[in-house]
Amino acid sequence: MSKLTAALTAKKALIGFVVAGDPSCEATVENILALAQGGADVIEIGIPFSDPVADGPVIAAADQRALDRNVTTDDVFDVVSQVREQSDVPLVFLTYVNPVFQVGYREFCRRCTALGVDGLIIPDLPYEEQDDLRSAMQDLDLDLIQLVTPNSKARIPKIAQRAQGFVYVVSATGVTGMRNDFEANLAGVIAELRQYTKLPIEIGFGIHTPEQAHEMSQLADGVIVGSQIVDLIHRAGAQAPAQLIDYAQEMKRAITE
Repeated sequence: MSKLTAALTAKKALIGFVVAGDPSCEATVENILALAQGGADVIEIGIPFSDPVADGPVIAAADQRALDRNVTTDDVFDVVSQVREQSDVPLVFLTYVNPVFQVGYREFCRRCTALGVDGLIIPDLPYEEQDDLRSAMQDLDLDLIQLVTPNSKARIPKIAQRAQGFVYVVSATGVTGMRNDFEANLAGVIAELRQYTKLPIEIGFGIHTPEQAHEMSQLADGVIVGSQIVDLIHRAGAQAPAQLIDYAQEMKRAITE
């Protein structure tokens, strides 16, 4: 069992997401530590990218703000290094293929494990195109997390059987962003997944209120919250860490009730 799987097993989990470098790399370190202090079990760190095809306007705008400040992949690795000086909270990169390819698959993965990054989520890397990256990850303690969407259907068994860390269930078609409605057949998708994997199953895309978090945690093993956290960070400025602690505590209570 990987460290990431262990962190999500036998409890309802909260996974938070931040965009590295928004509003600054120094603030990103503080915000990650605040989410961990508030009870987040895993933190996803988004590497700023100019064409984040899976992300809605809130996260895309945060990406652009970070890129406007010339935040690089090296800067993101430095954020992880600073977090690791103060916390062992499990960390996952959410990125796209090109930043990984530019560094080089093997070198990118080697740097991840050297700094204690536990997994990768790469939304624009289809299951069928993962062999080169998987080869680079061989013998490294790094999980490649699989996404299952409402449209995965016949591909669910093979995705689940090759999953690592946890399975990320996308709650609705489209891009990330705060929503009020979710896919009607989520329970069916999760029931089918459980036939093929014993990994934790986490739901993301759109969840932003305690009520939604509670509802979704009844279906799965935990929830992933992105746009609401990114928006809070943008609006709160220097007050973000204190508000993130409160928000994470509220969401954690909601999923463990």
